Amino acid sequence: MAYMTTNQASVNILGGGAVVPYITAWSSEQALPSPVVHRNRGIAYADESPVDRDQDSVLWARMSASPGVGRPQFKRIHVLRQRRSMRKLLCQVCGEPKVVRPDGTLFLLSQDEYDFAPWPEPVLTSNPPVCPPCARLSVGVCPHLRRHFVVIRARAFALAGVRGNLHVPALPHPVPVRAYTAYYGDPALRWTKASQLLMRVTDYDVIDIDAAT
Repeated sequence: MAYMTTNQASVNILGGGAVVPYITAWSSEQALPSPVVHRNRGIAYADESPVDRDQDSVLWARMSASPGVGRPQFKRIHVLRQRRSMRKLLCQVCGEPKVVRPDGTLFLLSQDEYDFAPWPEPVLTSNPPVCPPCARLSVGVCPHLRRHFVVIRARAFALAGVRGNLHVPALPHPVPVRAYTAYYGDPALRWTKASQLLMRVTDYDVIDIDAAT
C-alpha cells in the first residue's frame, strides 16, 4: 500500500490499484465514547473543546484520526473528513480543492439517493463534491456505483443541516433515541450529535459521466 500526502489532502492506493477515497474511514479510526450532558437547552460534552462544534454551534461525534493505518472500511465515512470536504468543497476522493469550476460543481450520487427526489427537485446529499477525474475513476472501480449512479453538475448548492443521533432529556444524562436529520433552524439541532454534514443542491443538470470534464 502507498500512502501519499499533498498539502492536507491524501490519496491512498492499495495493492492492485484500488483507490481509497479521502473520506473513507480506516479500521484504526473508531468512534470515541463521549457521554453527553445537558447544557443551554441542548446537549454538550462535559469536557467540550472548541473543535467539538462547528461554526453553526452543532455538536459533532468524536472519532479518532489515523488515515492509512489498518484496512479501509469503504462502508464507513470518517466524521471529520466528510465535514471538512463539505465545508471546504474538497473532492471526496482525492481531498483536493479542485471541484469548483466555471461550468459547475460535480456531485456523484447513488441511483437510490437520486431517485428519492429526481430532477428538477432539490437534491439532499451527504456525499461531498468530486473532481472530474475522480468522478470517472469512481464509477469504474466502486462496486456500489458501477451500475447505479447519477452525476449532476450543480450551479447552486448550500449546506442544509446534519444527520446524527437525536437525544432527549434524561437523568443522569441525555440519551440517544434515533437517527435524525436536523435542518438549520430546527430546534432539535441542539439535541442532535452530528455525524454527517448535508448539502442541498437546488440548480443542476444530470449529465453523462463522459461529460464530466
